[in-house]
Amino acid sequence: MSRILVLGGGVVGLSTAIMLTRQGHDVTVFERDREPAPGSAEEAWHAWPRRGVAQFRQPHYLHAAGRQILDRHLPDVKERLLRAGCVTFDISATMPPCITDRTRRESDERFVTVTGRRSTIEHAVARVAERLLPVARGVSIVGLLTGPSVTKGIPHVTGVRTTAGDTFSADLVVDAMGRRSRLPDWLEAIGARRPIEEAEESGFIYYTRFFRTTTGGVPPCRTGLLTHFHSFSLLMLPGDSYTWSVTVFTFSGDPVLKTLRDPMRWAALVHACPLHAHWLTGEPITTVLPMGGITDRYRRFVVDGVPVATGVVSVGDAWACTNPLGGRGITMGLMHAVGTAEVARQHLDDPLALVLAQDAMTEARVTPWYRDTVGFDRRRTAQINAIIQGRRASPPTDPGSALFVAMLYDAEAFRAAIEIASLLALPHEVMARPGMLDRITDLARSREAVAPPGPSRDELVRLLAS
Repeated sequence: MSRILVLGGGVVGLSTAIMLTRQGHDVTVFERDREPAPGSAEEAWHAWPRRGVAQFRQPHYLHAAGRQILDRHLPDVKERLLRAGCVTFDISATMPPCITDRTRRESDERFVTVTGRRSTIEHAVARVAERLLPVARGVSIVGLLTGPSVTKGIPHVTGVRTTAGDTFSADLVVDAMGRRSRLPDWLEAIGARRPIEEAEESGFIYYTRFFRTTTGGVPPCRTGLLTHFHSFSLLMLPGDSYTWSVTVFTFSGDPVLKTLRDPMRWAALVHACPLHAHWLTGEPITTVLPMGGITDRYRRFVVDGVPVATGVVSVGDAWACTNPLGGRGITMGLMHAVGTAEVARQHLDDPLALVLAQDAMTEARVTPWYRDTVGFDRRRTAQINAIIQGRRASPPTDPGSALFVAMLYDAEAFRAAIEIASLLALPHEVMARPGMLDRITDLARSREAVAPPGPSRDELVRLLAS
């Protein structure tokens, strides 16, 4: 039996720990926040501080690819989510009205997910984990222990040291400490090279309110969950227990929209969008919750084909974190957790092979989703910048933009688009299918993107200045 320490008791850390425990390993989770998981999901929403998770009460969504992971690897977590009031949501039901072929297909079942608020998802994972393994809360890690190198010149991690001075040994340390992980500093302190790191500000600010209804169900999505306007976007996400969130996404370089902290102005903007105003029905259960300063950041722990250290790997946001506009974080983290558990099962007795295999798995399965997200951020930022500055944005020429038009009119293109949005297939995989690229290109040439009804830029400026 191998000894594994998982640092970080969020959704990804706990999910990784559950899967490793079920392989027969002796796993302990260390979580810096000391407050235990409350007795119910509703208590988790109201009273669980989770100071270490800045986005704990921001919008979250579990994509269909994440639901498939729950089905295969964490069925008891899925069951717990459903018992806590999480909703079963079918994104294929958001098909645009211009599509005439609305016949449901057997394969559409792949688009169904189970989702809820972040607090409820984490509560469900925590309750399952705590029945299976030790979760030590209120323990802060300050550094790594080392032992004899297994490969000349590469430090080998053999455990961790806490702020209290305690030491814990391990055959493997898993960093799941999220966006704030200090693993690169700890590696440097033991003489390791720093990992490759890329970072850039996503440039977006989020203004969110949560709502609840007592009549059951969430408002329909008449234009899909996410709608892009000229210089802002609107997102509605279904939650558990008859709740949902509405988020206005803006660019941080747009001073006009910083007034959206005001609930009256925030509501006025949503009301000004006819196909979205009904999202404001129900009782607000929060004020406007702003969040900014989000960084797209990626780390790679193999440099020039050589790992910076053995005995330690990084998963989820500790490896790479992205702008939450697409709601990909939890699902990408679960993908990474599954791959890491598979690598541990195959290579735990060979530390060098393990870190190399984990790097190869990450680059093949998860890094492409990170790159895709960053690419979207850059394109969207350029569009909004042009609008704010009164310039005409260059027309997009990439296949993804053609797909965005084609999906409004064609059932196959729509399914291809939501397959990508649900993290079920990467864009290049979809475009490589026989006839797909020609199909969406022809459709995009003969049709046009329909702008959703809403205020013009000038009308928006006047609206928010009043």
